[in-house]
Amino acid sequence: TRIYPRLLFGPDHAYAGTRSGSGTEASVKAMTVADLRRFQAQWLRPDNARILVVGDTTLAQIKPLLEEAFGRWKAPGQEIPGKDLVKIALPPAPRLFLIDKPGAAQSLVLGAHLAPPKSHPDDTAMNLASSVLGGLFVSRLNMNLREEKHWSYGASSSLGSARGQRVFSVYAQVQTDRTADSIKEMLRELDDITGPRPVTEAELDLAADNLVVGLPGDHETISDLARSYLDILQFGLADSYYNDLVPEVRSLGVDEVLAAARALMHPQALTWVVVGDLAQIEAPLRALELGKVTVLNAEGEVLR
Repeated sequence: TRIYPRLLFGPDHAYAGTRSGSGTEASVKAMTVADLRRFQAQWLRPDNARILVVGDTTLAQIKPLLEEAFGRWKAPGQEIPGKDLVKIALPPAPRLFLIDKPGAAQSLVLGAHLAPPKSHPDDTAMNLASSVLGGLFVSRLNMNLREEKHWSYGASSSLGSARGQRVFSVYAQVQTDRTADSIKEMLRELDDITGPRPVTEAELDLAADNLVVGLPGDHETISDLARSYLDILQFGLADSYYNDLVPEVRSLGVDEVLAAARALMHPQALTWVVVGDLAQIEAPLRALELGKVTVLNAEGEVLR
């Protein structure tokens, strides 16, 4: 998670930093007080802020309190800097990056590529397709690698959220001697769901029910409501997004979800990152011929 964003977005993109957001040891050590003050002046400013209030109050009640607390907060003279969210093209062929973890009993396998933003009109259908592939316990990836093959304690897929392009990924930690075989199976499931074995009515119903039934729990508390409204603000969604979500989910059929899966999932554009004991797994992985193979160290520096 410290390495793959830079591989997908390139070094200069706003999303190229570590997935945790906590930076690297080198970047934290290099940080100065002047850097923090410069960041504060550039970004933490009233003309770059929106205030979200959730609670037992009204605009008439809260506005004077907000004016008292924030009324003297003035914007600096310079313009708000822009974020580099330039669209990145998918690679023309898969790539494989290996990171050595000598003696590891398992290998971590991640295959990822960039996907359309959260605000994409087919976002809900794409999420349902991802759920069928790997978003549920009974999803195809988990049933294959865990329940049938017993190679992994769990396998999944995910579709992130972002204002710009986001990450679609397939993921599993697998027993070392089944690392290459696991990637074969993950690729087969990706090919199947967009081709000869598309989403079934039963799978779609289960994914839709899972999304819909979870909504009340997702909006149970004040902080839950705030997070949902924050999503609307952050990702540029319609104000009625959550009001419209259930009817939209229920209106989608297998044809729409298949089209969304084909628009979302591109197995031949995946960037694979595998962390494991290279003495045992490198040769079988190279034999997969997944494209260019690069060995990195734990900081993402190229070794060979």
